[in-house]
Amino acid sequence: QVQLVESGGGLVQPGGSLRLSCAASGFSFIGYVMSWYRQAPGKERELVARITSGGGVTKYADSVKGRFTISRDNAKKSVSLQMNSLKPEDTAMYYCYAGHSWTSIDYWGQGTQVTVSS
Repeated sequence: QVQLVESGGGLVQPGGSLRLSCAASGFSFIGYVMSWYRQAPGKERELVARITSGGGVTKYADSVKGRFTISRDNAKKSVSLQMNSLKPEDTAMYYCYAGHSWTSIDYWGQGTQVTVSS
């Protein structure tokens, strides 16, 4: 059974930090590009950050560059998103996404809520 289980969301004040984690199981993690997406109320889901299967290449949305860092641990089958200097506009549901490197197979997690508010 394929599972992507996110954790680490919550309520944080502007300027604060959170670390999201995504634990994968049920598929060959090393063969997948891992990403974090987010969706705010009334808005489309958008890519936040992506990391290649080996972890050598990362990509970030312009809005989070310099503040967020994506990383993965292939031995533990996990991907993380360190979020610093959080802003109210970062408030959204954050989703973990696994996309196979050369097929159309993909998986989504159930999401974890991040709320940035004073």
